[in-house]
Amino acid sequence: MAIKTMLKSAALACLMIAGAAGTAAAQTCDTQEFGSGPGKLYLEAETELLVNKNGAAAVAILNRLRAMELNCYEQGAVLRLTAAAAVESGDYAGAVRALQDTLNSGLVPASETAQTYFNIAQLYLQLEDRDQALEYMDRWLSAGGQPTRDNKWTLAVLNQQVDNNRESLRWAREVFQADQPNPPREVFDFLIYLYDQLGMRAEKAALLEQLLVRNPTERRIWDAIAGEFFQAGNERRAFEVQRAMYLGGILQTEDELMRIVNFYNTLDVPYAAARTLEKEMNAGRISKTYDRLELLANLYQVAREFEKAIPVIEEAARMRNSGEMYERLGRSYAELKDWDKTEEALTQALNAGGVNDRGTIWVLIGQSRYERNNRAGARDAFREANSRGGRGWLAFMTAEERTARALECFEIQSPILEIDNEKKVCDSLSALSAEDKPAGCATVVDRLAAAQVTYDESGCANDA
Repeated sequence: MAIKTMLKSAALACLMIAGAAGTAAAQTCDTQEFGSGPGKLYLEAETELLVNKNGAAAVAILNRLRAMELNCYEQGAVLRLTAAAAVESGDYAGAVRALQDTLNSGLVPASETAQTYFNIAQLYLQLEDRDQALEYMDRWLSAGGQPTRDNKWTLAVLNQQVDNNRESLRWAREVFQADQPNPPREVFDFLIYLYDQLGMRAEKAALLEQLLVRNPTERRIWDAIAGEFFQAGNERRAFEVQRAMYLGGILQTEDELMRIVNFYNTLDVPYAAARTLEKEMNAGRISKTYDRLELLANLYQVAREFEKAIPVIEEAARMRNSGEMYERLGRSYAELKDWDKTEEALTQALNAGGVNDRGTIWVLIGQSRYERNNRAGARDAFREANSRGGRGWLAFMTAEERTARALECFEIQSPILEIDNEKKVCDSLSALSAEDKPAGCATVVDRLAAAQVTYDESGCANDA
């Protein structure tokens, strides 16, 4: 009703200037009054319109007038009142025709041409004829029309509706500027939409950030900013937005919280991913399932936080009696060089079943025994593995033992060589008296014999 009232008032304004038409358009119409017959009918029509608010009755009288021979002044007045009556009766197409006839008659003063274009544009808006509405808005502007803030908003919306987004953006920006310092939300949203349609990501992001300052808890704005970074291929900035939402308490559902965990993991920050996941599982906001525990253990292990991974793996292993998890537990203990618990966990893995490679587990058990100096047990485990790894360990242990034996025999044999060299020196001094020889010469033979007995009893000669 407000638009109808506005249009009616505009049309009536055309009527009010009819009396001045003779002066404004003196070159085309010298007459400035009604004849007695037409004047009487005109007054009847005016009364129906302005007093009785009966637009249809007024139009009927005016149609009789238009059928009569009228002077130029009468023609202009009748056309203007016809337009006003048509608006009152809801006949916007008829009002358009009347105003266009007024323009075509040449009876509209130059000072009123722009306003008439504007009135026609508003009538076309009522008729939902956007193309014609835009055409007459353009004519209005060309004729010197000065758009208000609301006129600019109409131009922005109209141009967007006919897919002329760049022209729409021009007017929308002017509205945004006019509305400073506190533009309404609909203007923000409209501009953001236009920037999106025109691929102006930087401008859109900047406007979203302005809107976020005004509405820091509005989820839709945060999502839009994150989505913008995603579309631009900037996953790190998108994550920063998501992380801010998380820290601000905006993210609440399990899927949303897991998105943060997965973001950390994707960006190669496994420790932060693990800490977030563990915190939210302990808070009950992420369900503590086997799969979640497995993921948490993986994250801690990738971050080389084996001590933190162990209780998680233990819980997951108990949840399913999982051989795979007990194996992982054993490997974690091995990383910490806790060899007793390594064998214990790996033995549970073998007993629980479901492991992919029993041979590798036996190799790790063998290694744990080797590290505890249980060489016989280690050999048993490496043989049980029956794998290249097990055989490699057995060969290594054999080589290690041979090397140790060789060193032992070398240490046993070394005194024989040293004493034998000493005896040779003593023999070379045979011409000297016993008192003049080194003191060791008196016992060199006995010492050499004793060293030889030790060597013979060691069995080193057989090893050679």
